Amino acid sequence: MKKIVLAIIIFSLVLASCHHKSVPSNVSGEGKLITETGYASYYGDKFDGGKTASGETFHQNKLTAAHKKLPFGTIVKVTNLSNNKSVTVRINDRGPFVSGRIIDLSKAAAQQIDLVAAGVTKVKIEYRKKS
Repeated sequence: MKKIVLAIIIFSLVLASCHHKSVPSNVSGEGKLITETGYASYYGDKFDGGKTASGETFHQNKLTAAHKKLPFGTIVKVTNLSNNKSVTVRINDRGPFVSGRIIDLSKAAAQQIDLVAAGVTKVKIEYRKKS
């Protein structure tokens, strides 16, 4: 019995540690590829644990983002145009609400494209629009 409980605990820990990296690594699939260029910012610390517009809890260590109009669950590739680093995120919130910005990234996503120090940078976003 102890071995079964221990196996369940270990399995649960392994599964939980993999959960935050569940966003696909590319923007493939069906539909027309849409590209937009504009500015990205990020949000993290003070919003961590709060609710997103989709109803999910915001976790700054997950690869998520806010967009004004894209459907929740849309997978978006974001490329920092100053260094060509990219990250793939899932839309789960609304925003940004600052003129000229097209996407707000979680802190983890911003770190992957070296956006944290700058705070705001010009990016290209790519996603598939279903017909």
